[in-house]
Amino acid sequence: MKIIAAVPLALIVFWAGQGAWAQGVYTCVDGKGRKLTSDRPIPECMDREQKVLNASGTVKQTVGPTLTAQERVQQEKKEKMELEERTRISEERRRDKALMTRYPNKAVHDQERNEALAQIGVVKQAAINRINELKGQRDKLNAEMEFYKKDPAKAPAYLRRQVEDNEQSAAVQKRFIAEQDDESKRVNQRFDDELIRLRQLWPTVSNLK
Repeated sequence: MKIIAAVPLALIVFWAGQGAWAQGVYTCVDGKGRKLTSDRPIPECMDREQKVLNASGTVKQTVGPTLTAQERVQQEKKEKMELEERTRISEERRRDKALMTRYPNKAVHDQERNEALAQIGVVKQAAINRINELKGQRDKLNAEMEFYKKDPAKAPAYLRRQVEDNEQSAAVQKRFIAEQDDESKRVNQRFDDELIRLRQLWPTVSNLK
């Protein structure tokens, strides 16, 4: 029969202490003002900050208070809002940088505005020219329709069809011109908005030089 020698109590305590310090020792002051320590998170201090100490007694880390379900939801909501705000600021800076690269000064910005409006003007003028052509055709058709002024229903089918096609084509061109006018307003508004922001950004570049 083997006899196991008794291990001195002091040595057991030493080993236990070494294990506790290896994991870290939790310490805090509870709601009653008592300073508590433990080798694991202290239940009495779940509502407050706990420090985890190294064997040297220095702070290894700090553990925040345990949050309730509602507090966790609020914390997550706050963190989400902070992330969205950081993302918004980052995206705004990216746009500002791209805007400054594209338009280093007002002359460049004005030039691009004028070019954009000029392109719209070319398209609009083509529609105006087409309307003038349709108007000339309509004058000829009206001259032919004069023979049937008293009873337009007696006009030949091909003639009535040409009149109808002319009216529809003119209506299409008028709508197209109106759309180009709206596009001009949108382009001007975009450049106006950009100019407001650029006037805030251009001085910052001058100050950095």
